Amino acid sequence: MYRAISTLKPTSAFRPLLHSPITKPGDPAAGKLFEFQAQLPKLPVPALSETLPKYLRTVEPLLSKEAYAQTKQVVEEFAQSSQGKELQRRLEARAAEPGRPNWLEEWWNDLSYMGYRDPVVPYVSYFYAYKDDRLRRKPTQRAAAIVRAAWEFRRQVGSRELAPETTKAGALCSHSYNYMFNATRIPRRPSDIEATYDLAANEHIAVVRNSQFFALPLVHGGQLLSAAEIEAQLDRIVEQADSSAAVPVGVLTSDNRDLWADNYRLLAEASPANAATLERLQSAAFLVCLDDARPVTREEYHRVFWHGDGRNRWFDKSLQFIVCDNGKAGFLGEHSSMDGTPTCRLNDYILDQTLHAKVDLGSSAVRSDLPAPEALRFVTPPAVVRAVEQAGQRFDKVVEQHQLRVLQYEGFGKDEIKRLGFSPDGFVQMAIQLGYYKLYGKSRATYEAAATRAFAHGRTETCRSVSAESVAFCEQFEAATASAETKLAALQAAVKAHGTYAKMCSEGKGVDRHLLGLRLSLRPGEEKPKIFQDAAYTESSHWYLSTSQLSSEHFEGWGFSEVVPDGYGVAYTIRKDAVILHIAAMKNEFGLNSDHLAHYIKEAATEMRAVVLACKLKEAAAKPKL
Repeated sequence: MYRAISTLKPTSAFRPLLHSPITKPGDPAAGKLFEFQAQLPKLPVPALSETLPKYLRTVEPLLSKEAYAQTKQVVEEFAQSSQGKELQRRLEARAAEPGRPNWLEEWWNDLSYMGYRDPVVPYVSYFYAYKDDRLRRKPTQRAAAIVRAAWEFRRQVGSRELAPETTKAGALCSHSYNYMFNATRIPRRPSDIEATYDLAANEHIAVVRNSQFFALPLVHGGQLLSAAEIEAQLDRIVEQADSSAAVPVGVLTSDNRDLWADNYRLLAEASPANAATLERLQSAAFLVCLDDARPVTREEYHRVFWHGDGRNRWFDKSLQFIVCDNGKAGFLGEHSSMDGTPTCRLNDYILDQTLHAKVDLGSSAVRSDLPAPEALRFVTPPAVVRAVEQAGQRFDKVVEQHQLRVLQYEGFGKDEIKRLGFSPDGFVQMAIQLGYYKLYGKSRATYEAAATRAFAHGRTETCRSVSAESVAFCEQFEAATASAETKLAALQAAVKAHGTYAKMCSEGKGVDRHLLGLRLSLRPGEEKPKIFQDAAYTESSHWYLSTSQLSSEHFEGWGFSEVVPDGYGVAYTIRKDAVILHIAAMKNEFGLNSDHLAHYIKEAATEMRAVVLACKLKEAAAKPKL
């Protein structure tokens, strides 16, 4: 039984937003941002006759012939059963309910995010690593420019003048922009809640340095602080924080969500001042983390932005911009109410503005009457101190249990892959598949996130990257006697199959969300259908590889964790001239090795390129010369 996301009781400066503004086509109140919102279709419920054969095609390459025969029988029985038809009827009825924009939304948000109890970092949140800003070497100067650019994006979201994202197929859902600024996740048992606050009533950001939090109003005397003024205020914060110490309360947000929920109450009830401090922190437009770290290598700065030391963060904030003492910068996103595409857009905008001298920095003058930033001090009696120490120990242990390798592959990028005649995403997915096959001698269930934002309140569907074609491709590339032409044909077939399935997913016609909806349509006491008890259902959704692509020419990669203890998390960025892969895994009894997987992905990518080029050269040589 799963709950919907709950909301706090509103205060004067607080607005819960569960649904996008209700507008009609052409309604000027929608603004540009929600201009097409009322026209977006609902997430469809595919027919059983469409999903079940597709499901069988996805599990067949993962199973032995005997196991597949058994699964096929189970699936065919479910298709003909009265229970299968009844679950489908219930799901279709749920989707058709008036006022329900998306049949999956409440289930998915609670199952995958709000009801999920493991720490959000490293297991849920994701990060982006920025390219260096050669115009601004000083960290507070760079942070100030980021704040100014982010504030302009916030203004466009608040006024709704920001244009909605679009694809060739049409507009995408803008609902998640409601949770971008002045938003936070708040721990509760048994399921967390999302709080959003009024933008106009909360024109401050939060800043943390040396585990100490500050509120920094960005409007003074009716005028937005200039970049020079923000920099001066950040300098004051650094000076004050570095000359004092505080209990690192922020590490509480790194804990198991039930433990954090208990300690949240402990912290709030320790003093009336703490409740007010929490409100001030949570209502901030976003959080700026000024770290004293000086990361150099890719692994070092990916780790800083992925998890840091856990103390100089408030992991529940929707947006955290991180700037290190050597000017390295990045972003950490809380995943519960926003997927990566809107925040990728936000961060790409910020970097385009700051790296190319487009950002409006305002006056270079610093007003003499700016009030000092407001220190957000928590009262920390012994019980809170103990809770902080224990949370810190658990965080350090979790981080220590993780390994990371960042692979920057420069043999090709988006432009070269297209010249070779392939989809960039499909080509990189096959490099990951072949790399894994080289390491383990088999293909295993692979998740790739596919966006379903073409539908109202759509989020993601699972693109199952393993297919009969991808397995054949891996086998041919590892075969000792396969010709280059045979390998090329197998690669082309695998990339084509991947693209076909990915397109179906973006159209709401994948298998995983539909099967989940059928399973969740069961009522208490009803027998679970055999299709959900079948080993193939579990094995084919045990994501040994959890992958996702988000790309920007301004990123030095991005990342997240694995989703199962015996699997890898592979986040990749495809730039014009390179591919950057963040490969994370646990150090445990399963003997995973991110370095080895990176090695074999690199080897696979090089072999794939060589095969394609060899065939092209042979083809060119065979053409008659004029």
